[in-house]
Amino acid sequence: MVEVPQKMGYDRATSVFSPDGRLLQVEYAKTAVNKGALALGIVCKDSVLLMADRRLASKLLTKDSVKKVLKIDDHVIATASGLISDARVLVKKCRIKSQQNKLVYGKEIDIESLIKYVADIEQLYTQYGGIRPFGISFLIAGVDSKPRLFMTEPSGIYFGYKARAIGQKADEANKLLEKKYKTDLKLNEGIELAKSVFKKVLGKEYSAERIEAMSVTPKGIERIKV
Repeated sequence: MVEVPQKMGYDRATSVFSPDGRLLQVEYAKTAVNKGALALGIVCKDSVLLMADRRLASKLLTKDSVKKVLKIDDHVIATASGLISDARVLVKKCRIKSQQNKLVYGKEIDIESLIKYVADIEQLYTQYGGIRPFGISFLIAGVDSKPRLFMTEPSGIYFGYKARAIGQKADEANKLLEKKYKTDLKLNEGIELAKSVFKKVLGKEYSAERIEAMSVTPKGIERIKV
């Protein structure tokens, strides 16, 4: 008689805990994130930078059609790692939420309120049958009272960071950021730090064409040519 692994059955439903207290579908979603292309964010003195690997899979792809850093509002940008189709859905929801905030309250949404909104949606998808967790981690960056950077996980948890990498080889990238990050970085210094991390982590695969970058400052959003 073939012995069935204990976790079999517990990984077939989003809302069922395994005997050791784990939600296996959420863990599988985190695995999807870890296989996604590398992306990182850095809080600078007067701005926030997001940079992402577009990981162009074919020489026939036009790089402008692969967008990894996206505008949410005039003061908010985002990138993600994992199943980017999932990210697109959440980006759309965030854009609508930002516009609703302007219509109702007459002002731009603050960054932490937006990240809580995203995290609530992600958490909701961990507790109902017939749906699966979002297979992405988000980096959302913006400027309200100050430059801010937040990361969400598929479980719906979120944290604020000074600098953070997600996706494939994120552990290596985060170690480099911990070693080299300074709180008073200017934007051009942040760009150079981010580029050095990508060069180190991607090695021979690194090329400027693969990298997409965007910054947000109190004056607005700017695409950065790497």
